[in-house]
Amino acid sequence: MTTTGFDVPGFRIVDNLGVVRGVVVRSRSVFGTVGAAFQTMFGGNISLFTELAERTRKQAFDTMLVQAHKAGADA
Repeated sequence: MTTTGFDVPGFRIVDNLGVVRGVVVRSRSVFGTVGAAFQTMFGGNISLFTELAERTRKQAFDTMLVQAHKAGADA
């Protein structure tokens, strides 16, 4: 279970272990950046950057879960 809440129904919080975070910084290749530049000419969603952002967000979340586990978190 992963939560940012202050209470978890059905569970009792016995300790606050502090903040955990997962930080990931990624960049597109030169080719991906050029492709995204072409997409900006037409406006709207830049799918190359959207896909990169979504993969990066997932990796950051997974990293946060690893850090929480190392801290002894179980909720």
